[in-house]
Amino acid sequence: MKKIPDYEHHVPGSEHLPAPPLQARLLEAQSLGKTVTGPDGQLTLLDDVNFTLSSGQSVAITGPSGSGKSTLLGLLAGLDVPTSGQVLLEGKPFSQLDEDGRAVRRGQLCAFVFQHFHLVNDLNALENVMLPLELKGVANPEGEARRWLQRVDLEHRLKHFPATLSGGEQQRVALARAFAVKPLLLFADEPTGSLDRANGGRIGELLFDLNRESGTALVLVTHDAQLAGRCQRRLQLEEGRLFEQLADADRMPLATGSSDHASSDDASSEPASSEPAPAHKESAPRRSAP
Repeated sequence: MKKIPDYEHHVPGSEHLPAPPLQARLLEAQSLGKTVTGPDGQLTLLDDVNFTLSSGQSVAITGPSGSGKSTLLGLLAGLDVPTSGQVLLEGKPFSQLDEDGRAVRRGQLCAFVFQHFHLVNDLNALENVMLPLELKGVANPEGEARRWLQRVDLEHRLKHFPATLSGGEQQRVALARAFAVKPLLLFADEPTGSLDRANGGRIGELLFDLNRESGTALVLVTHDAQLAGRCQRRLQLEEGRLFEQLADADRMPLATGSSDHASSDDASSEPASSEPAPAHKESAPRRSAP
């Protein structure tokens, strides 16, 4: 596992790996930092985080509890703002927009799948999938929602409310809702974390099948090493610092600001075997003197 070099040390034309074309850079984190003030002083949640995600690429973010995974996901998705650094979306400033501006960009380009499904309890399965389609002004939202629910094998559950669906069925509705809007970027936060092994395996298969079919870029936060191994890239957070975990000892570490140039079709291929990562103790945010 190699630490990703600082972003400013990798520029087009340098002796490092070439940076991807600007049009391929969908999501960029540049020197992201996040600190909060606690009763004992400043807590550093993220420290100088850099990476680039290309269109259609999948990346898993792993790490022990307390390492900053959820914080990083929130910053990348524009749900929170960094203390330092910035996030770019399609090469344009994203984290620097105000809350309303980030919400608009997020709605145009992104979708989410959460650990606890986040379905609207008062809407049935069909209505839950229709809702974002109606908000985007999609023609024939009911027809589109029916097609996506059929794709996840829930055509017999269209009129069922979340309370009458199993956990696996609720997550399939959530997947249909996410992919129905044809996002360029999907954020998946522990999508199998609330499911048993059998249902978790099925949801994982479905997630990557839909991701491959749609050509959507994927940012996956997970504790599941097997699920993470299906992504084209694996990043690991340790005490707020980001590292690239290589799947093949013969591959060169990616310089910050560059990305894996494998095509999106490679996301479905079996990952190369890798040496097991060293065990990590439970991490906690670092404290600085008040």
